Amino acid sequence: MAKVPRNLETTASLLELTRQGDSVARDRLAQRYLPILMRWARGRLPAWARDLSDTDDLVQVTLMKALDKVSGFEPRREGAFLAYLRTILMNQIRDHIRRASRKPVIDELDETVADDEPSPLEETIGREALDRYEAALAQLPERQREAVVLRIELGFTHQQVADAVGCPSESAARMMVSRALAQLAEKMDER
Repeated sequence: MAKVPRNLETTASLLELTRQGDSVARDRLAQRYLPILMRWARGRLPAWARDLSDTDDLVQVTLMKALDKVSGFEPRREGAFLAYLRTILMNQIRDHIRRASRKPVIDELDETVADDEPSPLEETIGREALDRYEAALAQLPERQREAVVLRIELGFTHQQVADAVGCPSESAARMMVSRALAQLAEKMDER
């Protein structure tokens, strides 16, 4: 495969190079998605579930798992790999929370030090609303789900969303996100 200037590399081209064993391409994928995943994961792991590992570790594990199994991933759109990473990261967070909730407390903690407060995200929208949001989001078609995650959770511009999910224009992406949010609200109200 011909070398592409670094600033023009698509995720799909980096994934293909990674499948061929190119460790530089693998590193570029990790560099590209690490800050996005870190920003998205911030505040999702409750303080009581943190131990020797924290959110940064879960993001690292997510990237390692995804890149180790890249041969089985087929990108349909530029944003598909990010959606794949988000799914792995959500599963990592849920697994970590489950493990932390089953662990017995070893030392008696001073209650003035303990943090029983919800995470910043939970405080903002509430645990029940977050559960309804995640369930409703899972019911959206894949492209709409990706568009909502990119725009709302990751703060992408409408043009970036259009590029990632294959919309013909910024306006088309804006309309897709708007319609997806309307459907999301309906589905959340049903729950």
